[in-house]
Amino acid sequence: MSREILLYIDALAREKNVEKAIVLAALEQALESATKKRLRENIDVRVSINPETGDHQSFRRWQAVADDAVEDLVRQITLSEALQRDPEIQLEGFIEEILEPIEFGRIGAQAAKQVIFQKIRDAEREQILNDFLERKEYMVTGTIKRMERGNAIVESGKVEAALPRDQMIPKENLRVGDRVRAHLLKVERTSRGPQLILSRISPEFLIKLFELEVPEIEEKLLEIKIAARDPGSRAKIAVKSNDPRVDPIGTCVGMRGSRVQAVTSELAGERIDIILWAEDPATFVINALAPAEISSIVLDEEGHTMDIVVDEENLAQAIGRNGQNVRLASELTGWELNILSIKESEEKNKGEFSVAHKLFMEKLDVDEEIADILAREGFSSLEEVAYVPLNEMLEIESLDEQTVNELRNRARNILLTEDIVSEENVGGMAEDLLTLEGMDDATVTALTTHGIKTREDLADLAVDELIEMINIDTERATQLIMTARAPWFI
Repeated sequence: MSREILLYIDALAREKNVEKAIVLAALEQALESATKKRLRENIDVRVSINPETGDHQSFRRWQAVADDAVEDLVRQITLSEALQRDPEIQLEGFIEEILEPIEFGRIGAQAAKQVIFQKIRDAEREQILNDFLERKEYMVTGTIKRMERGNAIVESGKVEAALPRDQMIPKENLRVGDRVRAHLLKVERTSRGPQLILSRISPEFLIKLFELEVPEIEEKLLEIKIAARDPGSRAKIAVKSNDPRVDPIGTCVGMRGSRVQAVTSELAGERIDIILWAEDPATFVINALAPAEISSIVLDEEGHTMDIVVDEENLAQAIGRNGQNVRLASELTGWELNILSIKESEEKNKGEFSVAHKLFMEKLDVDEEIADILAREGFSSLEEVAYVPLNEMLEIESLDEQTVNELRNRARNILLTEDIVSEENVGGMAEDLLTLEGMDDATVTALTTHGIKTREDLADLAVDELIEMINIDTERATQLIMTARAPWFI
């Protein structure tokens, strides 16, 4: 029967286009299953087939475990007993005993055949998917073969992929037999092997559609830098030309809008804004918010936010319906955008000016004129006065070099003193408060200034008391106090 086994392995490998090793492993597993059925015991069996001769042997196995850890006498053996049989055995190694092999011609049982063919089907599927992934075809075009709990199973050649309900465009009504396009979102590893997951709502799908419609992208004459979508409703793409002779927006729009219309039709009528990409963040944001006209922009690089000031006529357009326009622009540019009317901007500036003015007068011990100058020049903290480059401060016409140096020294001394006091206060805090869930350095510093140094001190506070002390929102104040009170309820 040895020759029969080799012929069987060779024939199956050629027929299913899989490696012989996979068929060999499947056959070994089938023989293991058949051996267990014959012995009618839940023993651990290993079957080994020689790939050169076709000879096979069956072994019963016991795993060596710690002497006090034996849970299954049928499959496990104590390490001390295993060492008597094999002095070189290690913990979790196996002791084997040769069994009488089952003749290949007596396998017969349908269950054994199912094991073999299931293994081969899994290997075939894995091979098909690997071939597909190697081609890097991230845009998938196929036909919906069936629907499973609202998810579409898409057949593309020999490949099957899943298009989940939450990856379909809202209000899209896909049916069995429909031809669809989608972007390969990810590959999930499941018990049945790798599963392709598709998406029709990802920004990458929008980019791929434009790549199909605009040959200049493949030719590298222009490129789509980034895209943002509100699937089925509106999208924005930022384009950049790599050739001064090519108009990136006009090229993507196409003759009489033919190219962008083709993409819109594929996306169930999704409206697409094509904007010019810019390296300068402020310019890019202005482009992203078009056609709304921007009056001014205040950029906060540290907080990665921008205050966008527009007049009343442009306010609604800049924000968009339900905030859609500013939300997409924010997603596209990567900046948090705050849309303000001119009046709101003035009020905010007055408030910030007042706070900074008061801070400098109290902390730096300067007169109103100096505090006015600093606040008017955009300084809002002691750190800025202390550490902004000297040459920048010397550019302020109203301040001479001696005054600038004095201001910087005062600011640095105050900050140093505050750091020392903070460290001393924190040093006196109880460990259980320092390690409390939700605690951070800023909160620790704020608590110490109000004499809160133990978990019990915090637990005794009311929510409104804590809010007044350290200026946090109600939800976080409640969470900190309840966490501190947790030991009371044990």
